[in-house]
Amino acid sequence: MGADDARSDEPGLWLAALRRGVCAGLWASAGVAVRAHEAQRGGAVRVLAGDIGGTNARLAIVDVDGRRARVEGEQRFASQDAPGLAPLVRRFLGEAGRSLEWACFAVAGRVIDGVARTSNLPWTIDERELAAAIGIAHTSVINDFDAVGHGLALLGPKDVETIQEGEPIAHGPVALIGAGTGLGEAFLSWDGGRYRVHPSEGGHAEFAARDQVEWELRRSLQDEFGRVSGERVVSGPGLIAIYRHLAAAGSVVENDAVRAEMGRQDPAAVIVQHGLDGTDPLCAAVLDRFTSLLGALAGDLALTVLATGGVFVAGGIAPRIVTQLRTGPFLAAFRAKGRLSAFMLGVPVRVITNPNVGLLGAAAVAAERCRAEMSP
Repeated sequence: MGADDARSDEPGLWLAALRRGVCAGLWASAGVAVRAHEAQRGGAVRVLAGDIGGTNARLAIVDVDGRRARVEGEQRFASQDAPGLAPLVRRFLGEAGRSLEWACFAVAGRVIDGVARTSNLPWTIDERELAAAIGIAHTSVINDFDAVGHGLALLGPKDVETIQEGEPIAHGPVALIGAGTGLGEAFLSWDGGRYRVHPSEGGHAEFAARDQVEWELRRSLQDEFGRVSGERVVSGPGLIAIYRHLAAAGSVVENDAVRAEMGRQDPAAVIVQHGLDGTDPLCAAVLDRFTSLLGALAGDLALTVLATGGVFVAGGIAPRIVTQLRTGPFLAAFRAKGRLSAFMLGVPVRVITNPNVGLLGAAAVAAERCRAEMSP
């Protein structure tokens, strides 16, 4: 789970350098102005961390010691079935039998002044009310991709896969994008002495169709939702939307057995598996279109923040399709930026394969706030 020493290979050296910069500055973005040497003193801190998505809520006790972390007692809950976060946390604490003083929860949704409004759940989470409800006075709520940015400092070379080497520039901006139940985005910027993490809701920006197929997809989604964001197509539900659209278009025949399987299991997972295995032409076409769209949006974000420090692709889907991202249309779409295409060749692209990066980032924020509070 924790960060290993960087290897001598170039991706390892690049990630190690980025980790040092992130560790030196990620706490400032959380409102805690400390340096790297301060972040590593005082031994391990035990905290409660949560990664709260539209499908699952993951809770764990995490020991954080500098740039290393150990996750224990992780539990996963179906967030769609819960009335709110507090009951899940109380259940977790009751089963864990632990008393903790510090907690941080990464939530998929916008967070303003400690209040999270979830994008894919009917929840509003106020960190002050949550603190009282769970009995942990020092409770924080942050955006889920804010947590991913903080979690970079706790990753090692084994936690990422390289899609494009690129030519990273020291202290250059870093972009984060990831698809799961929704589409998350964030970026990191260097302020002269440290990196700062900037969450965003860029996944809700307008979806821009690139060809006739996508124009027709956009029109069908607009008829259904009124407005079409990137998240409507680049997400788990987006995979299903693309499948339905291509099946209705009839250019690729739908397999009745696959359709029945989608009715019994997670349909997005079924599409991905058949697409990767090459056992269904429609699923393969859907996966190609999805990876192309993800590449296009990742490239747009790289241009928006001028991500000379690289792009990290996170989320629940990307780690399952690393091979497809390398060999499919992802990179072609990422690079296809007209007059800026040559620039895109120099932007490093990595996939975060550690599923705990958000959990680790939330734990890191809680631990550093604890250390800052305890500092003389």
